[in-house]
Amino acid sequence: MAWTKPPRRAIPAGMKKGDHLFLVDGSGYIFRAYHALPPLTRKSDGLPVGAVSGFCNMLWKLMLDARNTDVGIVPTHFAVIFDYSSKTFRNDLYPEYKANRSAPPEDLIPQFGLIRQATRAFNLPCVEIEGYEADDLIATYARLACEAGGDTTIISSDKDLMQLVGDTVAMYDPMKDRQIGIPEVIEKWGVPPEKMVDLQALTGDSVDNVPGVPGIGPKTAAQLLEQFGDLDTLLARAGEIKQDKRRESIIANADKARISRQLVTLMNDVPVTEGLEDFVLHAPDGPKLIGFLKTMEFTSLTRRVAEATSTEAGDVQAVAVTVERADHAHGPDVGAGLPPVARNASGTEPDEAGGTAETSKQGDTPSLLAALRLERAATGKIDISAYHCIRDVSTLKAWVAEAREAGIAAFDVRATSADPMQAGLIGMAIATAPGRAAYIPFAHMSGNGDLLGGGALENQIPLREALAVLKPLLEDRSVLKVAQNLKYDLVIMSRYGIDVAPFDDTMLISYVLDAGTPHGHGM
Repeated sequence: MAWTKPPRRAIPAGMKKGDHLFLVDGSGYIFRAYHALPPLTRKSDGLPVGAVSGFCNMLWKLMLDARNTDVGIVPTHFAVIFDYSSKTFRNDLYPEYKANRSAPPEDLIPQFGLIRQATRAFNLPCVEIEGYEADDLIATYARLACEAGGDTTIISSDKDLMQLVGDTVAMYDPMKDRQIGIPEVIEKWGVPPEKMVDLQALTGDSVDNVPGVPGIGPKTAAQLLEQFGDLDTLLARAGEIKQDKRRESIIANADKARISRQLVTLMNDVPVTEGLEDFVLHAPDGPKLIGFLKTMEFTSLTRRVAEATSTEAGDVQAVAVTVERADHAHGPDVGAGLPPVARNASGTEPDEAGGTAETSKQGDTPSLLAALRLERAATGKIDISAYHCIRDVSTLKAWVAEAREAGIAAFDVRATSADPMQAGLIGMAIATAPGRAAYIPFAHMSGNGDLLGGGALENQIPLREALAVLKPLLEDRSVLKVAQNLKYDLVIMSRYGIDVAPFDDTMLISYVLDAGTPHGHGM
């Protein structure tokens, strides 16, 4: 989709009936972007930019896909909302609120300011207010839009925002391309949106350290609210509950339920300084955005933005950006009491259940991970010294052992013909990890540029010996084999008596993720 140039005449300010406001939970985007990828640094100076890259890719995709999602509308107004810090008015109500939160990782903190600058480079409002959570700002702007006769879509799947869902407010999960309306809230939690506050007051929230009532989970809370109607009635008539432990817990923790309700209730009257008229959506300013992306050294996204905005990227200069020092930075969870949680081997933070906080909460999809890794793959520097040529059996056996230890290996055959039924094997490439690969020549021939001419070149492992070492690996069902256009490789290997299994084909994976890609699915 190509963006048209902004009209010469300004779009009318404010909102009116038929207008639609998109409110992006920017803080949620930040942490999703950060945890989706291993660390990424700017090549020129080592500045951490992984979260900035992921944020920019997700925001660009959202803007492009807005007309094609299940939401089914085109936004007329658009804003990205952020948490200013970890301290809000809720800490005055309950000092333990979010006291269990860890401070942001050290390499993420300097990216908060860059992400705010990225939002403005996208020609979008960047909104935050000290002392309030992003959710409170979202609730306030959703109310203002409703009063103006407009509709609102909240770009998030956070349950804390589901209390806002109604006739004029919906949520949208961009990772699953799914709208969340009243029926979806009921299906998920067993209560309508207007009872989500009471449900959360009973269940509490371990992530935000909201106490709730011990022993009351979502299903039990939904049953109690269906029986008694609301939290106040439930607490007043708690003596009527038949189950002894449940009754005793609710009576003993009634005050916790009440304070929990205060903590989870979103404030919809925040004294905001920016009005809906400031959120009118304009087309991206190509040169402005490309200037920022060039500074970040996001080559792939720069190219895509240039194409979509009809901008000649070569004519745009990188712009100056401000990198905040850690002691001056502000952003989500800055000021939290616990030390940062270290990444695990996959580059994500572990949660209490052994998964990751972001994936367990949001359910990242393969297409999201692929989109976020695109920038990293396109801009990553290739270390040629990490690639080898295997010319003896002992070295080949060591690589086979390494592949078995990794449990996964990519491979690609080199042959004399594009017809797999006629082709003869001349070599094979194998990779055991990103950036670590080798080529195994079997039957390269000497000659003037003709693989079939002359005799066999020296320092090659004879074909039969090489296949005898590779066959157990290629047929080992505990090791996943990955290839591009695998059918070709499978036919050739089967002709040499090797039954490759198990396997994945990157060409088929690409088709499943994006069947309509205009450039095909080749490498």
